[in-house]
Order: sequence, then C-alpha cells, then structure tokens
Amino acid sequence: MEYNFKEIEKKWQKHWKDNKTYKVEVDNSRPKYYVLDMFPYPSGAGLHVGHPLGYIASDIFSRYKRSNGFNVLHPMGYDAYGLPAEQYAIQTGQHPAITTENNIKRYREQLDKIGFSYDWSREVKTCEPDYYKWTQWAFIQMFNHYYDNNADKAMPVSELVKHFETKGSEGINAACSENLTFSAEEWNAMPVKEQQETLLNYRIAYLADTMVNWCPALGTVLANDEVKEGVSLRGGHPVEQKVMRQWSLRVSAYAERLLKGLDTIDWTESLKEIQKNWIGRSEGAEMVFPVKDSDVSMKIFTTRADTVFGVTFMVLAPESELVNQVVTSDQKERVAQYIADAKKRTERERMSEVKKMTGAFTGAYAINPLTNEEVPIWVSDYVLAGYGTGAIMAVPAHDSRDFAFARTFGLPITQVVVPHGEEPADTSKWDDSIDSKEGYLINSGFINGLDVPEAIEKTKEYIREKSIGEVKVNYRLRDAIFSRQRYWGEPFPVYYKDDMPYTLDESKLPLELPEVDKYLPTEQGEPPLGRAKNWKTEEGYPIELNTMPGFAGSSAYYLRYMDPKNDQKLVSTEANNYWQDVDLYIGGTEHATGHLIYSRFWNKFLYDLGEVCKDEPFRKLVNQGMIQGRSNFVYRIKGTNKFVSYNLTKEYDVTPIHVDVNIVHNDILDIEAFKNWNPEYKNAEFILEEGDKYVCGWAVEKMSKSMFNVVNPDDIIEQYGADTLRLYEMFLGPLEQSKPWDTNGIDGVHKFLRRTWRLFSDRDGQMVVTDEEATKEELKVLHRTIAKISDDIERFSFNTCVSAFMICVNDLSDLKCHKRSILEPLTVLLSPFAPHMAEELWYLTGHNSSVVDAQWPKAEEKHLKDDSVVYPVSFNGKMRFKLEMPADASKEEIEKAALAHETAAKWTEGKTVRKIIVVPGKIINIVVG
Repeated sequence: MEYNFKEIEKKWQKHWKDNKTYKVEVDNSRPKYYVLDMFPYPSGAGLHVGHPLGYIASDIFSRYKRSNGFNVLHPMGYDAYGLPAEQYAIQTGQHPAITTENNIKRYREQLDKIGFSYDWSREVKTCEPDYYKWTQWAFIQMFNHYYDNNADKAMPVSELVKHFETKGSEGINAACSENLTFSAEEWNAMPVKEQQETLLNYRIAYLADTMVNWCPALGTVLANDEVKEGVSLRGGHPVEQKVMRQWSLRVSAYAERLLKGLDTIDWTESLKEIQKNWIGRSEGAEMVFPVKDSDVSMKIFTTRADTVFGVTFMVLAPESELVNQVVTSDQKERVAQYIADAKKRTERERMSEVKKMTGAFTGAYAINPLTNEEVPIWVSDYVLAGYGTGAIMAVPAHDSRDFAFARTFGLPITQVVVPHGEEPADTSKWDDSIDSKEGYLINSGFINGLDVPEAIEKTKEYIREKSIGEVKVNYRLRDAIFSRQRYWGEPFPVYYKDDMPYTLDESKLPLELPEVDKYLPTEQGEPPLGRAKNWKTEEGYPIELNTMPGFAGSSAYYLRYMDPKNDQKLVSTEANNYWQDVDLYIGGTEHATGHLIYSRFWNKFLYDLGEVCKDEPFRKLVNQGMIQGRSNFVYRIKGTNKFVSYNLTKEYDVTPIHVDVNIVHNDILDIEAFKNWNPEYKNAEFILEEGDKYVCGWAVEKMSKSMFNVVNPDDIIEQYGADTLRLYEMFLGPLEQSKPWDTNGIDGVHKFLRRTWRLFSDRDGQMVVTDEEATKEELKVLHRTIAKISDDIERFSFNTCVSAFMICVNDLSDLKCHKRSILEPLTVLLSPFAPHMAEELWYLTGHNSSVVDAQWPKAEEKHLKDDSVVYPVSFNGKMRFKLEMPADASKEEIEKAALAHETAAKWTEGKTVRKIIVVPGKIINIVVG
C-alpha cells in the first residue's frame, strides 16, 4: 500500500482516542515519569508552527520513557483566564467564557492533529469552578498562615494569636511588613478591628497599600510584563505608578529557601542565575542617617559598610513617605512635579534604564553618622520603594547608577574610600571633565590600612557598638501583588466585616464568578464585580470585588494534573506520593522570573502544610528556543503597481513589501494568489527572471501576523502530514536555540518518510517484509542507530536524531534490507518522532498491540564493533597509503602487514626502518632514515 498520510493519521488518532491509549493511572508496579509542558493561553488566532516546538519535544521524550518501561504522566490543559478575553468581551459584549471555550476547542483540534500522547482525561481549564476551587482554597490557607523564621516554615495564624494573647510580640520572629512591639495586655485590649489589622502585618496572603502599575483606560492593575515604555502592551494606554490597597502574597518570606532550592534541581546555570539575580540576596548593614534640623531619620541598607565614609549624596524613592517629611518649602513644587512624572514609568523600566537619570533635590540634608558631614538628599526613580528601605546612600565611584546620577547633576565624585588592598575606581572610564587626581578619601578613621573584607567587618562592628544600625540580610525579591481589577479571573473567597477581610468557610467553595451587565468598572470606579447583583454572603457582608491575577491558576496546575477529579483535596496523598514531582518540564525562558518563582513558592508553602511530598516542584527544566518567522518580500517599483523579481532589483528604485509566506513556495511567488491576496494588487504587473519566475526576498523576523509570516500547522499537516511536521520541527536545529522556520527543507523530511515506507512496501503497494536472517552489516546499521538515537534523546538532541534516522534508512535502502528483525526495532525507534506512521507499520507487520507499548530496543555491543580497521600508513609523518586489517590483529601482525604492502617498498628502498609506531585502531607511522 502507498504511504497515504492523511488516512493513516486520521485512523490512528481515532484509534488512540477510542482505546484511551494514553490514559494513565497510579501503578505502583512501574516507576513513574512525569513530563509537563507549560500549558498555553488559548488565543483566538490558534497555534502557529512555533507553538508546538516544545510540545513535540516533550511528546518524543514521553513516548521514549513509556517504551522504556515507565508509567508516564503527560497531561495538557489551558491557562484560561486573561486580559485578552476580557478586552474582547468589553468590545463585543460576549461573555469571556464563550470566547475562551471557542479558543480552547480550536487549540484542542490543532493539538490532536499533531498526534500528541496527552492523557486528555486529566485536562484542566483554570476558568472552571472545579479547578479554581483549589486556587481559592490555597489562598485561604495563605491567609490563615504566617511565616515563622525560627521554624523556617509557614505556621497557623491561630498559633500566632495564642502567642500574642500570652506574651504579646515578645519572642516573635516572623516575616512581616513592619516590626511591631506590643504586650499581651495591649493585644488583649485591642478592638477586634485593630487585632485583624495587626494580623495582616503577618499573614502570607495580606492586604496592604502597595505601589502598582495602574492603567486608567483598562481600569486595572497590570503586571510589569504587561507594560512597556509607560503604556500597556494591550491597547497602548498610559500606565502610571499608583498606591492602592491590594492583596499580596508574602513571597519574600521564602527568598532564602527559593535560593537554596536552586542547588537541588537540574536546571541550566543561566536560568538559575536569572533566578538568583531576581531573588537578589545581599548581606550588609542597615544604618540610620539623621536629617539635619529635623526629628526625621533615614534608614539605608548597604552591602559595603566601609564605603559610608565616601557618601556624597542620599536618594529617596519617589514613593517614599520620607519625601514629604524632608522636602523644604522652596523645593516642594519641583519635587511634586517630579513625583508625578515618575509615576509614568514602571519599576522594570526604572531598574533597567541607567542612562536616563532624572531626579530632584529636596532641599534637605542628612548627617553621615560616621563622618558627621552634611549630605544632600535627592529624590530619583532609580531607587525603588520596595527594595531595602527605599532610600540609599550614594558613593558614585563605587556604583554605576550613582555615578551616572552624580554626573547628570554635577554632584561630587571625589570622596572614594580606598582601604589597603583595593584599587581606586577605574578612572579610565570616567568622563574627560573629571579630574582623576582629585583627592580620594583616605582619612577613613578606624579602617585605614585594612583590606576590603576586614574593613567591612570592622565597620559593621562599629555600627553595632554605636547603635547606629544593625547587620542584616536583604533580598531584592518582592512580594507578589495578587489583585486585579478585572472580571475574568478567580474570585477571592473573601468578605468584609467592619472593613476588615475574612475568608469564606471552605465548605462554600468554589465561589463562582457572578453575572454582570458589562465587563467595565462601575461608574463609581469599582472593579467590574461591583456590577454584580447581591454580591454578598448569606449574612449580607460584601464580597471582595477584585479578582486574582493570571498566575494564580498556573501556580499549582502541575499538582492538579496528578488527581484532577478529586473534589475533596487538591491532590490525594496517594497520587502525590506516587507522581511526587515533575521529572521534566519544558517551556520558555520568559517565565524565569514570574511563573517559575511563584510556582516554586506555592509548592513550598503547600509542602509546609504537608499537602505535597516534595519541596521543589520541577526536577529538570529545559527551555526550548523560539521558531522565528521567515518573512518574504516583493519589490514594488516606486510610484507604480509594477513588481520586480529579487535578482533584478538593483536596476530599479523599489520598495520592499511583506507578502504572505503561504503564497510563496521555495521563495517563488504564486502570482495569481498574490493578485487575489490584496485587491490593490489585482492589476499588478511583474518583471520576472528566468522567463517565468518571480523570486521573493526573505528575512528572519519574529513570527507575527503583521509581517504575514505566520505559518499555520494545519496547512503543513494538510500538505505533508503531522509526522513530517513533527520531524521537521526537530530537524530545524537544537531544541534550546532559536531558529527560523523555512519550508524549503520540509520536502526532504517528507521524502525521508516515504523512503522509510519503501523499506516495508514496494511500489505496487505490496508488503515486502521478510523473515530472513539479518546480515552483519544490517545489524551494525541498526544497532549503531539504536545507540545513537537513545543517547541523543537522553540529551534532548532531537535534531541529530533525525539526521541519524536519515543515515540509517539510506544505508538500509542501499543494502536492500526488508528484514523483520531490522525493521521492527527501527519502527519502535521511529515511533516517538513519527507515531502515526510507526503505528501503521507496526500493524502491517502483524502486531495487534500498539507500538507505544513495544519495548525500546537495546544496542548490543557485539554489533557495534568493527570487524576490520582501515589504518592510514605514514612514512616519517606523511600518509602514503591505507591498510585494512582485522580489528583484533596484534601489533606485530599490523607492523608485518604494513611493511609487506606493495607500496611500502617505494618508501623504504635504500633506507633503514628505524621505528614503527602503531596506535591501535587509529594510525601507523613508519620512521625511516
């Protein structure tokens, strides 16, 4: 029979679905292996060919592990909440649930066409109540727990209350927003509302005033990755920094554990480094700088306490409460205007833009506690309120940002501490206007003559003795803002009594989204849930109007896959003890500082509660690269509707125009399709080359609808089949690297599959597989391929696997091999990559079971060894001929054969053989003279 990929793929996709081939259950008789993809947000545009790259890789690995005897959990679901669906609902009035469900159906249809081995019985959608019930449950647990630094874990708030009732705050070492001091008597005398306000200071899920990215046009808070250059990525609306009362998660309490956990998992060093920098652990000193002529004092944190002697100015974050306390009357207007301007920049922009230094002088001065010198206080948005204390001391010669600020505003860069053993600042990089001979501060008192580490420790000791500060560890990691002023998100299981938050009883979960008449804020500026009727508890208390952010539903989805139908627990103890953690996680690096931080935090919290058995959720993580678009261009002669072929463009003044890559084949334009593509080009004229061809130009760019370079996988599957798509995506290059999509090479991959088919079937469609015994050469080809494919899959080198398959099929074709003992193992090897073809060939060779249950073949050493070795024979280091010898020939036999070779006489005539060097299996060198 012919290789009819359309019929074959449809047949086996139906078979897998009808027979639940990929359904898995807990099976204690087999070892588990959990393979996970970062699940997609289903957009209306559907998948393009770049999206399945990681999915294909994980599917190959899942199938490979299953053939090696593992019970493989390989699930898929949808990150279904999000701003795009809400904006579409606002524009059309259509409920976002309808839009989302339609998008999911489209995604599912496309995913099924590619032939993935997902256990769809475990599918999750974050917008479904039976899923977000457990997100709400987790939030309640976070609300009812605090982080005990002594125990180094989350503990019940109820125990904290008991401690307060008997001992007050004495002896409490907890992660908190503010260090509070009160006695048991004071606690017990507090009104209930004040007690609840105090507890918010400690809860892991807490309500507090927080600086956020506020977008008035969208009526919601935006995450940093939803904002660029002061406007929203969606819609391009202005975004400002604003203090709002928001729910937050105390992720910072887990900073040290998140840092240490990186040493226990198999992630790339580059990804670990990103997380380490984001967590930002630093040891240093927190010092108090009094403000001149004031009762106000400033706390600053520094990792280099010894450089306090070189402070030339202080800087406050624009959001700092200290700004209004220290600013002088003559500077008030200027500072107020600066703060208003600073609100337009996100924290991420403020952290990254060193060259655009801005600021305003407050008119106030601080007193350096070590030198008693007056230091001017400035306000600038390169200082963040949430890191450290929101105030810094600036030593410009030791910090690039301080240096840039000082140069911008003409502040001194002269007082640089140079203790013994440290070189002065690199003045070669300083601006010409700086006199590098200006005096370095060397009169630094008690640290003179010390090297840097000693100077730091000596200064810390002095700070402690004089009670002008304390030694502490600081982290850059921020608590996660958890409120969004949107409709399409998980409702908070929170109601308000006397303006204080309380959580619903767990029996009331899930709290489902109510219906609203519009998906916009109310006329009073409340979030969309303010439009819901009777959005209250049975007792009449108002329910929270904000919803949770997108990352809420994605932070623990990997756990729900383990036990998705359980209505009593997030995951049962039995299921969690079996599946434990994710063995292989594949996804993009763009989630390094968002999802991967939050999910690790979420997992560690659940671990503290005893709900999960592993402290880290993802054992091994692989980042797939991006498939970029390969754009095509046509060239219009300026001022005309005439287009000139690429190789003739030098003769004309032309404008390049993006053209839909789907009407270009191997860079040759389908002219009729182009005319029909855009009415503007219906009557276009063409200057062709080689008589009848219009050749397009090309470039590698981001795959985008605006560049007309998006390739729909459905089109590739229609033309070549899913197995060709799978193999080709792997063949494009190493998994971790970005690479351009180029259909020019896809024909070769498709021809390889057809050639593979020919090993089993002749041109008349008759099966030609025989039971003849395989030759040594055929066995060598097979077992070399087994060894190569197995090793490459373990290393995620899927592109070299495809190359190895091609070499193998070419060799077997040359040997005219149609033998069952060779082709059946080859079918199993091919099955993870081209599962549809493999299933059909497995069936046609007489098997009733699925190829996915076939045992992975093992490479046998005896077939990998060569029977003979071809030695290059050199005389005095120059190769003169080649000699084939048995692989087990002795050194003496090799020497004798080399000298006896007919060509050897020419190079030894009249000379003495002084030495023969034999490197077994490699070379022979004969030294003559």
